[in-house]
Amino acid sequence: MSKERKNRPEEEQTPAEAAEQALKEALEKSEEPEMPEADAADKKEENEKDLLTKELEEAKAKAAEYLAMAQRVQADFENYRKRNETIRADAYAEGRKDVAAVMLPVLDNLERAVDAAAGCEDEALKNGVELVLRQMADVYQKLEVTAIDRKGEKFDPNLENAVLQGTEEEGEPGTVCQVLQKGYKMGDRILRHAMVKVVPE
Repeated sequence: MSKERKNRPEEEQTPAEAAEQALKEALEKSEEPEMPEADAADKKEENEKDLLTKELEEAKAKAAEYLAMAQRVQADFENYRKRNETIRADAYAEGRKDVAAVMLPVLDNLERAVDAAAGCEDEALKNGVELVLRQMADVYQKLEVTAIDRKGEKFDPNLENAVLQGTEEEGEPGTVCQVLQKGYKMGDRILRHAMVKVVPE
């Protein structure tokens, strides 16, 4: 078909030209691939699957992130709990030690009272003081408090304070010849060093 015929308005086209034009348009349309309905449905389903797969991967990543966060929080809480238990145990032990140390002068005075009551004629008073001393000793035993009384043993500055010097006649050089005031310890902790007299070396 010539340019002149193609560019003419449809009203001016002859029936033959109009038929040729219609045939040409039909051929152009037939060349465009038409997607069957089944293929379109498959494509839609595939797109939906891709979208769901993507959402699933994102959900899995979020779940892993939240799990890691929860595990960190749990580990932090466990560490916090253990730290608190240690602090509480240390504070309790320190409190017991302080109370036991504060009560030592009372124990000393009860021992002195028992010694003084040895020649006392009032048996009830003597028995009462001895009973209180025994009770006090029982309390200290439950607290695992033991006396430091090492007369005749080698002087140990970790356990004793040497406040006087003895003579050679009083014992071996470097040994404790007299305990002036008993010391006490709770387990390995010293509550009070013993005051002793030591034979010089």
